[in-house]
Amino acid sequence: MDPQHLDRLDDERTVRPTGTGAEGGSVATPPSDRTEVLARVLSSCRVVRRRQAGRPALFVAAGIIGVVGLGLTAAGAPSPVARAAGGESVSVAEELGMIADEQPALTGEEAAARLQELAATRAQREDAEAAAAQVQADADRVAAEAAAAAAAAAAEAARPHAVLPVQGRLTSQFGSRWGTLHAGIDFAAPLGTPEYAVMDGVVLRAGAASGFGLAVYIQHADGDVSVYGHMQEILVQEGQTVRAGDTIALLGNEGQSTGPHLHFEVHDGGLDGPRIDPLPWLRERGVAI
Repeated sequence: MDPQHLDRLDDERTVRPTGTGAEGGSVATPPSDRTEVLARVLSSCRVVRRRQAGRPALFVAAGIIGVVGLGLTAAGAPSPVARAAGGESVSVAEELGMIADEQPALTGEEAAARLQELAATRAQREDAEAAAAQVQADADRVAAEAAAAAAAAAAEAARPHAVLPVQGRLTSQFGSRWGTLHAGIDFAAPLGTPEYAVMDGVVLRAGAASGFGLAVYIQHADGDVSVYGHMQEILVQEGQTVRAGDTIALLGNEGQSTGPHLHFEVHDGGLDGPRIDPLPWLRERGVAI
């Protein structure tokens, strides 16, 4: 037999299709064709699944295993039956590749470490939230203080520098009267009418006074002293700081008086300074009479 004839025989044995030969034996499919066999089988299984969607999944799985087993047997791979016969337990899930790799269980130390990480993260978040809340509270407090300071400044700016000592009618002015000096001005008003500090100052005296019955003396920032006499009741005490417009007494008729009124004087430069006309003094400070 010539060499070319031998080559043709080898080629025929290589490409002979899978099936039963003349001698009744099985012809092995080359390993390179196994992938194609499995692909065709899986494609057929998908068609069967769509057509038989209503059948139990176990029947479909059994059918898939049977088909795959035939294909693998034809391809030379051991079938599930052969594996079972060899003493190896084979499940449907194993044949379908449905068993995932088992994850190792956490140890107690690992679980504790993870819990500690969670607790630390939560503590950090709570600390950050508390810090942010404190910053906001500080900002709110500063804003409130600034608003209060602005309101106080506005109120101070709006507060009068000087006011009338009482809301009443001017009945007597400064000057000589019947041969004597009337050293102040008089305002008539009902008993109990509030009397006010004409400017900011400090109370030097508050109590009984000769000729006035009761009197209050207030020293102001420029050194001048204002005097209020004949009041019914005194509402301040010595050493007290007062502001322009504060109520210091209630109008009365005490001492040498012919009727309810306020006798108001100004001592220039201090308690012992000369008594001056209160009208121009008040007008110079913006008080209209």
